[in-house]
Amino acid sequence: MTIFTFHLAELPPATTARALWKAPSAPGLRYAESLALMQLGASTISPSRMQLRRMAMFARWDDEAALDAFLADDPLGAGLATGWHVRLQFLRRWSRLAALPDLPARADDWDPAEPVVAVTLARMRLLEVPRFLKWGKPVERLVRDHPATTLALAAMRPPRTISTFSIWHSIEQMEAMVHGHSPVPDPTRHATAMTERRRRDFHHEFATLRFRPLAEHGTWQGRSTYLP
Repeated sequence: MTIFTFHLAELPPATTARALWKAPSAPGLRYAESLALMQLGASTISPSRMQLRRMAMFARWDDEAALDAFLADDPLGAGLATGWHVRLQFLRRWSRLAALPDLPARADDWDPAEPVVAVTLARMRLLEVPRFLKWGKPVERLVRDHPATTLALAAMRPPRTISTFSIWHSIEQMEAMVHGHSPVPDPTRHATAMTERRRRDFHHEFATLRFRPLAEHGTWQGRSTYLP
């Protein structure tokens, strides 16, 4: 069965830089996006905005055997194996990425009460970055501080790739956030930013992907139980 994964690991900066420069390849690895972590809501000019010692990788695999072999035998995979990752079943997409052209708009049904993982990937229009930061930072803080998330972060690959990753207690709570109905201060920040994006897009391409979490492995920041 085709699966997706999202990995987090603390690695030497040179290892992260090499992965940012050249995407990893391995038998059974269909697609990989290597990224350096950012701190959600951090100042634009800040060491927290791009953390080469903390690497993320979003990937698609032919099956779990290919993933396991990569983690056991590949030098980058062995480094990622010292961190944390979650295995994912694809459910839904909005918009489309050239790197993932065959994903259907909807792959399965779901229960609104079940946990969900959301991944966004965007290729920025560089001249739109100031607008993106203006409207995007309030959304970063909304997701980071939301009581329904167990883990929320952002990552980047210069010069134009931005990604977000979040784990939610339920699809229902995530959708409430998206539509501005969460019981939190200033709940419409995400909806307002999406209205601004529709007015004039920040991105060359942008996709939101929804996944069912299957299993988590390893630890991140001393914790091993991020899935609800």
